[in-house]
Amino acid sequence: MNKTTNLNFASQYLKEAQEIIEQLDVSAIERMTQLLVKLREEEGRLFLIGVGGGAGHAGHAVNDFRKLAGIESYSPSDNVSELTARTNDEGWETTYAAWLKVSKLSSKDMIFVFSVGGGDLDRNISPNIVRAVQYAKEVGATVIGVLGRNGGYTASVADACVIIPTVNSEMTTPHTESFQAVVWHLLVSDPRLQLMSNKWESSQK
Repeated sequence: MNKTTNLNFASQYLKEAQEIIEQLDVSAIERMTQLLVKLREEEGRLFLIGVGGGAGHAGHAVNDFRKLAGIESYSPSDNVSELTARTNDEGWETTYAAWLKVSKLSSKDMIFVFSVGGGDLDRNISPNIVRAVQYAKEVGATVIGVLGRNGGYTASVADACVIIPTVNSEMTTPHTESFQAVVWHLLVSDPRLQLMSNKWESSQK
């Protein structure tokens, strides 16, 4: 690529990002905020799950929800030893559901999914997310998520979810994963959820 092409790509990517911002469902974000406030008030736990980039988001978001929002939070993908042992011995599909069973997931708790497609058993896409969400619904836990495309299985059963609009099908994954980070940082920055200021903001006072 030459420099002009690179500049054109950057401009196009940011233009698409602007279109996504304008189309985000603010009411869905509000519903997620309310459910998270309720979760903390009732001393429930938050379990964040994803695969690939979503797993990375889950680990980062655990820190933010614990430190900034005071919500007891965990991610099964943070324990690589257990994750790989379960994959090796039991298979990928049940890794997260089995982890949640040991954690005694209950109706007081919540699952937060970061996924581009939301999972699809028929197409064998993120089956471990589907099984985890199915188990969550089975025990009566709340399910929320930030998803791409049409949200897949997760969106079909979630109590609240934000689906990142597809404005360019060739950029679905990078846009979805970019805005997953935007949405969860928005959530932990909401005054109703944020209990502790970030260091840089608090140091300016």
